[in-house]
Amino acid sequence: MSVIDPLPERAAETTPEHPWPVRVLSLKISDYVDRMSQLWVEGQVVQLTPRGATAFLTLRDPEVDMSLPVAVPMNAVKAMPVPLTQGARVVLQAKPTFWTRRGSLQLEARQIRPVGIGDLLARVEILKRTLAAEGLFDPQRKRPIPFLPGLVGLITGRASAAERDVVENARRRWPAVCFEVREVAVQGPGAVAEVVTALRELDADQAVEVIVIARGGGALEELLPFSNEAMVRAVAQARTPVISAIGHEVDQPLLDLVADWRASTPTDAGRRLVPDAAQERTAVTTGRARMVRALTRRVEAERRSLRSLRSRPVMADPVALVRLRRAEVEALRGRATTRIETRIQRADDQVAHLLRQVTALSPQSTLERGYAVVQHRDGRVVMDQHDVGIDELLRVRVARGDFGVRPVASSDELPELSDAPDDGRRDSAPGPSSARNRRKLPAAGRD
Repeated sequence: MSVIDPLPERAAETTPEHPWPVRVLSLKISDYVDRMSQLWVEGQVVQLTPRGATAFLTLRDPEVDMSLPVAVPMNAVKAMPVPLTQGARVVLQAKPTFWTRRGSLQLEARQIRPVGIGDLLARVEILKRTLAAEGLFDPQRKRPIPFLPGLVGLITGRASAAERDVVENARRRWPAVCFEVREVAVQGPGAVAEVVTALRELDADQAVEVIVIARGGGALEELLPFSNEAMVRAVAQARTPVISAIGHEVDQPLLDLVADWRASTPTDAGRRLVPDAAQERTAVTTGRARMVRALTRRVEAERRSLRSLRSRPVMADPVALVRLRRAEVEALRGRATTRIETRIQRADDQVAHLLRQVTALSPQSTLERGYAVVQHRDGRVVMDQHDVGIDELLRVRVARGDFGVRPVASSDELPELSDAPDDGRRDSAPGPSSARNRRKLPAAGRD
């Protein structure tokens, strides 16, 4: 007889060999949910079905696509200060329950209360402050609207008056304007998701140059989707400039603050999208007329100036000014020539004077006065008689040439030669001493 293994007590103890059956899992979930305490939950009623003493409704989160079924006693529904309708925002006290057979979670409500307008406005104000602190409403991040967009993206309700207002007013001003229309739900539980999806599609289209989100007027609850955080952030992230045209002048959802331009009404958005063709045509015509007048005045002023210039004496004889300048140039040229010649003459005189000085101070002039230069064989000049040796060959340079000599005696041995006066005359009959001296002196230029 085989023994059946007991089932694991906890989920962490299950294994492929010891799994939980579905019924056990459902019972475990039911036990866990039953231990939860009552809680208050808020949402939007998207479906309401009364059945006897109980009303069944679907409570949806307005921020995301998520909902839960709720069972509410009809007594609690009838005790509400205002009738419960689809789309209403409510807060209810409920106890979560889990249906083991269907495997579904449901809320069993004890009380249900409507969310007041004051509460909604307070929540919108809190969201407004949060987004403003992040800089989503900063005017510096807003992009300019194109002057004449080639293709306009329009997000609006299906067959709505807002669509007609935008399209007709835009085409009335500029008939050639083109639209890419996305018809979506502009109120109710699916409004936010459909508007965001259409916005992203148009923003991805490179041909769309501006996007308009338009909706007619309505109650505050109907305009709440356009203050939804997901929609506001989607507009802030869009690459294409966005125009908000929601409700009337007094309505101001958060979409108006994050959009690049706010139109007071859909009609105002149609006027802002494109320029008025008639006004532009008038402006062009007026501009052309002003340009023609300005150009005509300028031409007339230039003609008067030319006539005034031609009437001047210098224009009667244009060469007169040239002659005057030519005379000035020739006078300056003559003065320059005279000064240059004077300077050259003075320089010539100075050169001649310096030449005479150099000539007078040159060694050649000294030689021409009867002096001679005596040099050793190595070129040294004889400065002292004691430097000269007997029979040393010396070179004597005179004014016209040179010759060689050899000393035969010192000055001490020839006193008569050094003391005898030189009067430039010779004795007709030289004595023996003179003859002797001539024999001692060798011929000039010979060793």
